[in-house]
This record gives sequence, structure tokens and C-alpha cells, in this order.
Amino acid sequence: MLDEVVKIPEARHAILLSADGMLRAHSEGIDRDEAERQAAALSGLQSISRSTADFCTHPARTETPWQQTLIEFAHGYVFLIAAGPGAYLAVSATENVDMEAVTYRMQKTVDRLGKELVSPPRQGTEWQGPGSPA
Repeated sequence: MLDEVVKIPEARHAILLSADGMLRAHSEGIDRDEAERQAAALSGLQSISRSTADFCTHPARTETPWQQTLIEFAHGYVFLIAAGPGAYLAVSATENVDMEAVTYRMQKTVDRLGKELVSPPRQGTEWQGPGSPA
């Protein structure tokens, strides 16, 4: 499914990562070692992005959920969005990419991945991940 995201002209690579920086999947155009390195870096970027939520929060609001991080470079972009509980989708592209088309395709890919990203807890056990009471 990640190869569908990079079919947009000027899109380069796509990776699916977990909140702890583990690579879950990658598009064909990037080798596994590079995808793993980027997954670790993007996990940190996502964490930093979440920690800056107060910078844009209205004082009356108690929560500002993170939705997307966009990094612009001289020759391209990196898009990072939530892809389910504890999962993120990242796409790199050149500076000539249609940014709206990339974000639209990323959202459609996340919709298609849907239940594949979430494994239900085993019966008789409680969820022990982020947001769990334990």
C-alpha cells in the first residue's frame, strides 16, 4: 500500500513507523537500513512536535492533538501524519510535489490501512501501551 503513496509525481519514499521508532513497512524505493534510520529519526520528530502543542493552544483549550508535521528543505519536503494508535506515516518528496495531493493520498492510505494498524489486545490481558492506566 505504501507504494501507492509514492505514485504521485515527485513523491520519493514512504515509511510506516511505530511511536517508538520501529519500522513497520516501507515503499520500494528506499532500502531497509535507510528506512529504519529514518523511522527512528521521525519518531523523535513526532515526539518533539507533540511537545510544542502548548505553543499554539488557546488558553481555554486543554488539549491540542497533533495531526501533522511538515518539514521543508531546499530541495523537498517530509510529511509526517498519524496513522492509527501508535503508528505514523511519513512521505518524502521533491520541492516540485503537489503538497495537497500528497497529504490527500496519505490520508487515503491511512484510511485503507485501518484495522491492519491496530492489533486488538489478547483476551485476558490489558493494553499496556501509551494511554493505558498501568
